[in-house]
Amino acid sequence: MTLSAQYLSLAGRLEAASCALEKGGITAICGPNGAGKSSLLQILAGLLETDAGEVTLDGESLASLESRAKRLGYLPQAPEIAWDVTVRSVVELGRIPHRDAATAPVEAAIAAMDLAGYESRRAQALSGGEQARVLLARVLAGEPEWILADEPLAALDIGHQQALIGHLKREARAGRGVVLVLHDLAMAMNHADRVLVLDEGRLVADAGPAEALSSERIAEVWGVETRWLGEEGARALAHA
Repeated sequence: MTLSAQYLSLAGRLEAASCALEKGGITAICGPNGAGKSSLLQILAGLLETDAGEVTLDGESLASLESRAKRLGYLPQAPEIAWDVTVRSVVELGRIPHRDAATAPVEAAIAAMDLAGYESRRAQALSGGEQARVLLARVLAGEPEWILADEPLAALDIGHQQALIGHLKREARAGRGVVLVLHDLAMAMNHADRVLVLDEGRLVADAGPAEALSSERIAEVWGVETRWLGEEGARALAHA
């Protein structure tokens, strides 16, 4: 099961980027500010048109795929809750593509995001981190084949960061595809199975985290001298 992008180009954002992503693991998209990370994720979600290239899902053009909303779950970089509704109502929106009122996926998503007891609270009154968990729960409630999330860890405290990445790893092991834009290179190094590195709209690395995020690559792309400390799976990035 493959989400494939071939020769994507978008003026000022991407230059002929190609990748073929597989289910069953976590892919991290990394790069400096303005490198094209969010643009690539939006294109993979079918939300941004390109000047050239094509995105396919299991061999079918994403642009013409009627079931796209069921199969792809997308969380933007700066999501917001526009209506003064309850947490449960927001999470239930994830079921809209399925046109049903199934409660089990909603309950599972609420539990996964540590929102039990929040169901009747007004979502707009929550903190930024709590709102981020509510919106990700909405994505999970849709039971998508692919979870595409732009900086999902940014607003979370360290405990909820670890809980979320653990949940996403379980989702991947269960056979879903997970694609995350991450600025935290240590998170990408320790938890991703594959890392795409973008620099000024160009895909400059597509490999396992140890290769894609080597100290040499970080110096080349981010312009910072660093070194990795610790053991595999628990590495920290230090300035050299």
